[in-house]
Amino acid sequence: MLRLKSALAAAFVCLPAMAFAQSWPEKSIRLVVPFPAGGPTDIIARIVGQAMTDALGQPVVIDNRGGAGGVTGTDQVAKSAPDGYTIALTSAGALSISPSLQRMPYNSTRDLVPVTLVAKVPELLVVPANASSKSLDEFLASAKAKPGSFNYASTGPGGMPHLAAELLKATAKVDMVHVPYSGAAPAVTDLLGARVEMMFADIPVLLPHVQAGKLRALAVGSAERVSMLPDVPTTTEKGLPAVEAENWYGIVAPAGTPKAIIDKMHATITAALRTPEVKQKLEPIGAILVGNTPDQFTAYIQSEEKKWAEVVRVSGAKLE
Repeated sequence: MLRLKSALAAAFVCLPAMAFAQSWPEKSIRLVVPFPAGGPTDIIARIVGQAMTDALGQPVVIDNRGGAGGVTGTDQVAKSAPDGYTIALTSAGALSISPSLQRMPYNSTRDLVPVTLVAKVPELLVVPANASSKSLDEFLASAKAKPGSFNYASTGPGGMPHLAAELLKATAKVDMVHVPYSGAAPAVTDLLGARVEMMFADIPVLLPHVQAGKLRALAVGSAERVSMLPDVPTTTEKGLPAVEAENWYGIVAPAGTPKAIIDKMHATITAALRTPEVKQKLEPIGAILVGNTPDQFTAYIQSEEKKWAEVVRVSGAKLE
């Protein structure tokens, strides 16, 4: 009898939460993008946000909250009410790389509920168009023949382009010098002028220059080729499967958000990712769409944090 009473009490406690979850959403949803407008995270968020708006019948409002490599905006979501009305589309840096580089105001899988991994955008390895190396094999052979004489550009210490190159260095056992820049634009400018020998960067940053014949793409840092560059081999194909370097973007909600809301949110987003409209809109930025489960996304965040922590440790990377 006591057990029956306890079960009934628990059921009555859960009823309001279940009813609230079933009626979600009853108002607009704030989708925080922890980066300025116009970048890959913002582009993906606006496409996914519109698809959610169409499916849920409530507006999904984009709120750009840049700062600290995505940490500032992601932290705001971690500290928001767990009611399904404030969520974030955030990145690898804010969820898996920053914990190895700075003191974090949140724990990615304790203070946030991972909903789904939306997309991966592989890093592209390029050299100047007039470089003697015509392939990744030739480039690595030249770098090994002249230890310390090759420079590689990055968008800044601790970013994915920097750590991708460090992962290549460690895996292929080559000695190259890091030349950090304050963003992609000055780094690409010096690469175009052949003042540095190599660079990893997001595909959208480099693609126009590759298509114009000003840069030569040697490899994509992923296990599968991308549709925008079908003739460019992957690092896996080139015998370097460990050199998978992808910027990735996923939806997270504050910890404590009711499971029924997370499930509905997950179903809505993953259904959108399967539509031809969303696929066509994300293809130009080289995105590989995913749409995994909350548990799979949680495990992925943790595996990526472990992976990049080791790269940070070996390379000694530090934020400036």
